[in-house]
Amino acid sequence: MASLDSLPVLDFSRLSAGPAEAAAFRSDLRDAMHEVGFLYLSGHGVPQELTDAMLDISRRFFELPEDVKLAVENIHSPQFRGYTRMGGELTDGAVDWREQIDIGVEREAVPAGEGVADYWRLEGPNLWPEGLPGMRAVVSEWTERLSSISLELLRALAVSLGAPEDTFDAAFAERAFPVLKIVRYPGESNPDPVQGVGSHRDGGVITLLLVEPDKGGLQVEYQGSWIDAPQVPGTFVVNIGEMLELATNGYLKATLHRVISPRRGTDRISLPFFFNPALDATMPRLAASPEFQAKARGLSVDPTNSPILETYGDNALRYRLRAHPNVVAAQHPDLLKP
Repeated sequence: MASLDSLPVLDFSRLSAGPAEAAAFRSDLRDAMHEVGFLYLSGHGVPQELTDAMLDISRRFFELPEDVKLAVENIHSPQFRGYTRMGGELTDGAVDWREQIDIGVEREAVPAGEGVADYWRLEGPNLWPEGLPGMRAVVSEWTERLSSISLELLRALAVSLGAPEDTFDAAFAERAFPVLKIVRYPGESNPDPVQGVGSHRDGGVITLLLVEPDKGGLQVEYQGSWIDAPQVPGTFVVNIGEMLELATNGYLKATLHRVISPRRGTDRISLPFFFNPALDATMPRLAASPEFQAKARGLSVDPTNSPILETYGDNALRYRLRAHPNVVAAQHPDLLKP
């Protein structure tokens, strides 16, 4: 692929349109994630009514009084869940100009103890704001729908590379660890661009992103240039993370991307959904066919990133420690570096 003006578009419904069409979809999916690492996914079957409800409840959350949002601020959560105020997260060493709420899988907290890995601190309950009683139900349905799509994409990628379809099932089937961020970017670019989120590669496995209609800001790196990736109606932006790059020895590409703040006087709602394996899962090395193994590029070299760790929870905790030092100080002072 010599040049690229926009991300490729794939129709997810082709997977259920008969063997030939499904095989063609898998091939296109593999090639897009090898060359670019990003694509638009249409035909995903998520009802427009649910999408509208998610965007509506997200807007309503950010319209809550400041004290209500701060009551669920992430400094109150050992799991790094809840609200992050403006300027409360770092990427690539710089402040991200956004506010957000992080929501994960609703589970009991894991008691600390001898032999209990530090990453189990991330498992536990969410913080839900008062005044939005419908938020939990809408977010739960959204998470279930996107988890199902993500697992089907992983299965399709496995088959496309000559591996068993259930290669990833063990890591995701019982205690998958998806995380949804509900984000609002206030307009700060005026007109020179301001960082919404700094350049980074996602640290997990696969990401599905929805942005408000007619809103842009996402940029994807391709061959040394930044490509704009505005929201296309009826699609998700899909990209892979470093754990899937690790599983394929670099055949599938975790791609650098960043978000530019909107222009002054506007804002933007963004819903990145990160589909990740169980915290204690070691990402399986994909038994790809020799033709694909021969084209594997090894892992991305990036001096701003630490090496990818084998166990997902180690990566997830490391990212949280780096991005939210205030939560570490409040909840996990024993993990602070001397």
